[in-house]
Amino acid sequence: MSRPSIRDIGARDWLIVALILTLMAGVLLWAGRSPICTCGYVALWHGALDSGNSQHIADWYTPSHIIHGFLFYALGWLVLRARAPGERLIFAVIIEAAWEVLENSPIIIDRYREATIALGYTGDSVINSVFDVAWMALGFAFARRAPIRVTVGLAIAFELLTLWAIRDNLTLNVVMLVSPIEAIRLWQQGG
Repeated sequence: MSRPSIRDIGARDWLIVALILTLMAGVLLWAGRSPICTCGYVALWHGALDSGNSQHIADWYTPSHIIHGFLFYALGWLVLRARAPGERLIFAVIIEAAWEVLENSPIIIDRYREATIALGYTGDSVINSVFDVAWMALGFAFARRAPIRVTVGLAIAFELLTLWAIRDNLTLNVVMLVSPIEAIRLWQQGG
């Protein structure tokens, strides 16, 4: 059996990713997050913008996490170019896992409620957070293999799709979280 090349993401890297996800899930459970949707079941897709949002495996915010993977791949390529792809993936997973923990803290949950259209947002279930990181890793893997123009095109398509479907996307989410604009909030609410 041949050893993995420095250009591969090896079993050791995936083991570290799994350990990071396990640690993140443990922290979220310790912080009181629900392991699954309080509705009592886990759905592969939850398309409604209601209390089940951010509670299942995938929802309308999943494309944002895939785009995170695109962006973290680009960041790793720019900043950690001399490092192996597996190390860059671990770097991306650490960032995304840290965001999931922060996103489910009272300060960010309250910020979402006050500044975005997520008025009833109560945070993510642990399974949703774990899959959010997994979706990011999928985006990272896609960006690593796909031509840049395809990755950028897919990111734009995801942004336009979610803008059309739910009047929200990664760009608007960041804008409204960092510096809310009343006109955007009114438009997102259907006004």
